[in-house]
Amino acid sequence: MAMEDIAKLREMTGAGVVECKKAFDEAEGDFDKAKDILFERGIARAEKKGDRATGAGLLQTYSHNGRVSVMVEMRCETDFVARNEKFQALAHDVAMHIAAMAPETVEDLYGQQFVKDPSMTVEDLVKSAIGTIGENIKVEKFARFEI
Repeated sequence: MAMEDIAKLREMTGAGVVECKKAFDEAEGDFDKAKDILFERGIARAEKKGDRATGAGLLQTYSHNGRVSVMVEMRCETDFVARNEKFQALAHDVAMHIAAMAPETVEDLYGQQFVKDPSMTVEDLVKSAIGTIGENIKVEKFARFEI
């Protein structure tokens, strides 16, 4: 296990250096196994935070070629996280996904394969962000318009 691998895993998952090293040790140096371990831990953390109130958030808009527009309300626990670059990038990715895949409801959205990474669902993406950011996050509602 090289420091480059730990740095790559950290960048990919958003986990801390110590968590990445522990995951590598547990996976016996297997990069993909370590990534899966961190992903599972993130989901476990996300489920623990699922009951927390989400009183802050932001509205994210996305327009594709002037023909499809989306507005999504992403919720989090604090204004501090709402201003966080990772949270804002998540909101942008969710809005872009909605533009591309046209889900009808939030439940439909959560069940869809994420357009940028079909190996995960949108729900997995949000849970991963919860594990990384450390607050409850959810898609509250969205609107999609198409000409």
